[in-house]
Amino acid sequence: MIYFDNSATTFVDNEVIETFNKVCNNYPGNANSLHKLGIKSKELEIYATDNIAKYLGVKPSEIIYTSGASESNNTVLKGVAFRYRNRGNHIITSHLEHSSIIETCKYLEKNGFIVDYVNINSDGTIDLKHLKRLINDKTILVSIAAVDSELGVRQDIKSISKIVKEYPKCYFHVDATQAIGKIKIDFNDIDFMSMSMHKIFGMKGIGLLIKKENIVIDNLIHGGKSSTSYRSGTPVLPLIVSGVKALELVIPNILNNYKYVEELNKRIVSCLKKYDRIHINSTDKSIPYIINFSTLDIKPETFIHAMEEEDIYLGTKSACSTGDLSDSIYAIYKDRGIASHSIRISLSYKNTMGEVDTFIKAFDKVYNKLMFKN
Repeated sequence: MIYFDNSATTFVDNEVIETFNKVCNNYPGNANSLHKLGIKSKELEIYATDNIAKYLGVKPSEIIYTSGASESNNTVLKGVAFRYRNRGNHIITSHLEHSSIIETCKYLEKNGFIVDYVNINSDGTIDLKHLKRLINDKTILVSIAAVDSELGVRQDIKSISKIVKEYPKCYFHVDATQAIGKIKIDFNDIDFMSMSMHKIFGMKGIGLLIKKENIVIDNLIHGGKSSTSYRSGTPVLPLIVSGVKALELVIPNILNNYKYVEELNKRIVSCLKKYDRIHINSTDKSIPYIINFSTLDIKPETFIHAMEEEDIYLGTKSACSTGDLSDSIYAIYKDRGIASHSIRISLSYKNTMGEVDTFIKAFDKVYNKLMFKN
C-alpha cells in the first residue's frame, strides 16, 4: 500500500501508540480529582503541557486542549466574535481556509457579523494591499492559515501580522494544522494558533488552541475549569501525553524532513509535467508536502478509485470539504474546470522514493487507460 493522503490524516506512529497505552494503563485518575491518583495524573498533565510549550515556543498557560483543529477554529472565531462585538462586527479571512473556518464565518454572518474574503494573488499568497484596504477600526479578527490544506501555499505570516498590529482592537488567528512539524512558525507574530495531532502521526481526537495569555474570549464549551477555564471537560491525559511524543518525533527534524520531501516532490512533479491534459495547481509558494493537480478530462473521483485499485491512496480537496468545486483553486485560477477536477497528493517524511517510483508507473497506466476510455 502507498499512502499519499497525509494532509487528511496520518498513520499513528508506533511510539505514539505505546505512549498512549502506557498512560491509559498507569494513570487511571481524573487529573481534576483530589485523591492521589488524580494528583498523579495532574502532575503528568503539567509535565506534558510544559513539554508541548517548549516544542512550540509558547507558554504553558497559553495552551488549550481541544478535540482537534476544527474545535480550535470554532473556539477562536465564535469566542472573539461574541466577546468583542461591542468593538466591531467585522472579520477577515480567505477562500483558502479550512471548512471549519468558512462554515463558522457563514454562521457568524447569520448572527450579524460582516465577513470579507481577502483576494488571493496568482501564486496563492494573500494580497496584502487588499488586506490593508479591507481592515478597519471595526475589524476584530483576521484568520489566515499558515499553509492551506489543498494547495499547500505558505503565507507570509509576519507581513500579515504587521498589518493587523496597526489595529490594536483586532486579533490575528493562524490555522497552523498543515504547518506544524513541516515548517517553523514564530508564534510571537500571532494571537491564536490552531492545530491537530493527527496530522503529525498523533492520535485523532486531540488538538491545541494557543491563545496569548492576556486575551480573554468566550467559551465554546461550558462546564467549569478543566485543564483551563476556556475549555471544559475531563483532561484526556493519554491523548495529551501521546501528543507530546508526536511533537517530539517531528519538531526536531523539520529541516531534514523538509529537504527529503522536497526530493520526493520534484520527482512526482517532473512526472506530472509530461502530460498535456494535467494542470499543476500548486505554486512556487507551496510547501513540498502537498502537490495539487487537475486531471482536466477525467473526473477526480474516477481517477482516485482507479488508483485505489493499484493500492495507492490520494485525496480530492480537503477531507472535510463539501461540494465538487474547490474554492481554494478557483480563487487562484478562476477556472471551474480546473477547480472541479483537482486531486491532492500529500506526502510525509515516511514516504519513500521507491513508493514514488511505483506511483509514477501506476499513474501512467491508470491515466492512459482512463484517457483512452474518454
